[in-house]
Amino acid sequence: MGIVTKSGDDGKTALLGGERVSKSSTQVEAYGTIDELNSFIGFAISLSEEGLFVKELVEIQRDLNLISSHLALSEKASNEIKKVLPPFEEDKFKKIENIIESLESQIPPLNNFILYGGHKFAAILQVLRCIARRAERRVVELNEKKNVEKNIIIYLNRLSDLLFLMARSVNHHFKVEEKLWKKE
Repeated sequence: MGIVTKSGDDGKTALLGGERVSKSSTQVEAYGTIDELNSFIGFAISLSEEGLFVKELVEIQRDLNLISSHLALSEKASNEIKKVLPPFEEDKFKKIENIIESLESQIPPLNNFILYGGHKFAAILQVLRCIARRAERRVVELNEKKNVEKNIIIYLNRLSDLLFLMARSVNHHFKVEEKLWKKE
């Protein structure tokens, strides 16, 4: 089967399980934003120097693929499809918390707001943080209409914190001074 199916020409798409919904639905917006985040992580990996955070970012991409599958699951999906999809376990966000704790111990504490930027890899990590926050908002919005696994929401909340710290860590590693935000 080719990539052009024409099945979405009517503005609808299929969820995992076959149900067709509007491409503007909250559910499609939620897993679409996760997909956007995942693709930008791939871009960020291409900017990594010295292999910084590549292993962690690839693991995050795997987690995001699982999250997308959960978010794209139709409520009408068969039990066989639901059984094949592994649960999104607490250990996923616990790993992130451990990395956060490690990074916090390696970089100077932050007492002011900073201006984002610095090293190009740090700058894209800050962009990822923003996309992760938007993804979290979309998933929370979906959760108001359809039950989303709590661990997914927690994971996305921790992920944006991790991306922020990764960006700071990259600047620290390459000795790029963080510019503090100060009222003029």
